[in-house]
Formats: sequence, structure tokens, C-alpha cells
Amino acid sequence: MTARKPILLNAFTMNCVGHINHGLWTHPRDRSQDYTKLSYWTDLARTLEAGLFDAVFIADIVGVYDVYRSSIDLTARETIQLPVNDPTLLVPAMAAVTRHLGFGVTVNIALEHPYTFARRFSTLDHLTEGRIGWNVVTGYLDSAARATGRDAMDEHNERYDRADDYLDLLYKLWETSWEEGSVKQDKAARLYADPDAIHEIRHDGPYYRSRGYHLCEPSPQRTPVLFQAGTSGRGQRFAARHAECVFIMASDPAAARRTSRQLREAIVAAGRRPDDIRIFVGISVVTGATDAEALDRLDEYVAHANPEAGLAHFAAGSGIDFSRYELDEEIAYGPTNAIQSTTAAARQKRLTRRQLLDGLKLGGRYPLVVGSGKTVAEELRRWTEDGEIDGFNLTRTVVPECWHEFVKFVVPALQERGLYKTRYGEGTLRHRLFGEGDRLPSRHAGLTSPAVSE
Repeated sequence: MTARKPILLNAFTMNCVGHINHGLWTHPRDRSQDYTKLSYWTDLARTLEAGLFDAVFIADIVGVYDVYRSSIDLTARETIQLPVNDPTLLVPAMAAVTRHLGFGVTVNIALEHPYTFARRFSTLDHLTEGRIGWNVVTGYLDSAARATGRDAMDEHNERYDRADDYLDLLYKLWETSWEEGSVKQDKAARLYADPDAIHEIRHDGPYYRSRGYHLCEPSPQRTPVLFQAGTSGRGQRFAARHAECVFIMASDPAAARRTSRQLREAIVAAGRRPDDIRIFVGISVVTGATDAEALDRLDEYVAHANPEAGLAHFAAGSGIDFSRYELDEEIAYGPTNAIQSTTAAARQKRLTRRQLLDGLKLGGRYPLVVGSGKTVAEELRRWTEDGEIDGFNLTRTVVPECWHEFVKFVVPALQERGLYKTRYGEGTLRHRLFGEGDRLPSRHAGLTSPAVSE
């Protein structure tokens, strides 16, 4: 029998109380309000490493969700990603209690110059010994733009143009400023680094300028593993050039397959291989010892969830204030400057407010898998095979039990079916994901782009 490709798993979370499945913070066993305590995060890291998760994917936003009802009223009441703390500061503590767990961290390019950002992620790559990844986002909240001194976000495609320039400057800093072998650490010769092997980079792009030396010596990966979540037309072109791991939204395996094929075709057109990316689908799982126990747990969770809070979250992502529509009124899913791909399915199905709320019974819009470990394992197998994806961003429900139950019931069931690793491989996050070494492959834009080598 042909060996199946092991399923990849990221734990999808955020440095806040309410992330995707809204309202569950009110469940009596939920401990998400402890997010300000370091032990909350180190305990999570230990649990995920025990379950052999590839990485914890820590999302982030800058700004607030104020589209729904044109206010933050529901956002504050139901803690819809507010308050939210900095995700990068969690990484060193979580890395200190683990050896293999990777970290994918969201940082918005609009809020920091590439020069100082390069130092921050090189530092994280050093401290994690090569386990850091960066989720590249361009932002979509006008509230973030206003809070940082602008009237509104840049136009959608221009945000990606800016991101291209941002990455080109970063590649120069990470990949070309310090040569291989530039660090000598020769005490007898009083030579820590060879100055002739350290180069000033020069960048005059359409959005960013820089003259300077990268402040960090080469880290294990140099460039962190690059995550990206945009699947609009322009987002796919950006992914084809830069991304190594792509996070997609899909309502079912057929939708995942369509998006996966589009992405891999775009990757090939950009001169890369179709397996140069790993594709992850966002999914929610409620599990238990039996199917009946899992269904009972789902009913319990649904009783605490808030579908309207989920709709407020969707309003921010789509740029549409759904509170202006009656339950069965047709919604005008016109173009907005927010996340263009987020409304695609709703527009295609012409979903009303009532139908949207019906799909948000757990407080979030991600596909839901419910059942025993065996039932969930079979459904995840179906998604990977029929959807032609590599793995999942597993969203949290009631914490910490959702992580514990997944590790207890689903992981062994996946392993029994040969669908999941039984131990970690060695090396950096990039090497464990792709098996081709610690650094960017030679065909990646970070090494081949004329804008980088000039």
C-alpha cells in the first residue's frame, strides 16, 4: 500500500480571549481569560508538543472590529479579539519549554519598517533555534489605519504591491547582508566577525528605502518560514512568489480542492514546484471518547456560543454591516476594501443574515467536525485527500480542554491510520515541513529576484 503523506497540524490561536468561535469564553470550563498569564501559554506549548503539532499559529490584528452597528459595543461585550496583546512576545517563553514545536506569528507590514522588523524575526529565529515562521499580512481594518495616523487602508491591490517591496528589502537583509562564514568567533585572533563579509544593503523601492547592514548575524533559517493567507487573485500572485505555507478558507473538500489547484498552478507559473507550498484549511473540531459524547459536548458548547458575535467578526472581514439588513433581506455583497476572498462563498450562495447566523452556531465560520477520535480522523483524511491539502489550522473552542481532547482522542486515531507522525523529525521548522534543509530553496524569490540581487 502506498504510504500516505502525514497530515500537518497547526494550533490556531490568538493572544486574546475570543478568537474564532465567539461566546465560548462564557463556558464554565473555559480558561481563555488567563491569556495574560505566561503559564497559560507555556502549558499550551507543552500540550501541543506532546501531541506532535507542527506549529502554533498565533494570529493578530491591529485595530478593532467596529463595522457591525458602527461601534465596538458587541466587540467589547463579547471580547471579539478585543483586548488583544502582542503575539511575538509569547514565542521565547513557549520555545523555552519545547524542543520541536514551531511558531507561526502574524505581523502586519503596515506598522513597522522592514529594517527593524528584520532584526526582530532574526532574533526570534535565533532564540527558537530555527522554529519561527512569519504570517505576512497587509491589514484590512480601517480602524487600524486611523489609529496609526492614516485616514483609511490603502487600496487592496496596492497593499500587496507594498508587501512585495517589503519582502524584497527583507530578503536583502536576511539573505545577502552577511555572507556564509562571516562569523568567525575566533578569540585568539580577536575576530568575532569578518567585516569584509558583511555588506551594506541598498534598497530604493517604490515604497521603502534603506541603506544599512543587517544588525543580526545569520540565524538558522535566515528568512523565517513564510506563511500567508490571502487567496484573492492578487493574494494568490503574492503567494506564488513568496509563500511557503498558505492558509485557506473552504466550506468543504471540493472548495478546498479548487483553491489548492489554483494556488499550485500559480506557484508553477512563478517558476516554483507545486509542492513548494503547504496548504492548510481552518477547521474546528469537537471530539470525545464516542460520537455520542462529542455530540453532547457540541450541544453544551453551542449553548454558550454567540452567533451574532461571529457575524460581527465576519462584518469586519467583509466590510459589510450586516446589522443594517433584516433577517431574510438580500444582502448587497459589493466590492469592499477589506478581505476580498472572505465574502466569496456568501456572495455565491446569496446568503441572508438569517442563513449566516445559522452557520455560526458555534460562534465562528470554520467547517466543524464532530465525533470520536476515529470519526474525526476519517473526516480529516477525507479533507486532505479530496481537498488536496496538506493539513489544518485547528481552531480553539473551550480551552484548554479542546487541545487536551484532540491530543487524547484524535492524534492516536490519526497515527493508527498512518496519517500522522509518531515522533518529530530533527532540524528547523522549514526542514521539517519540506525536508530540503534549513534555508530558502534556490528557486524562491528571496534568492532569485532581480530586486533582491541588484
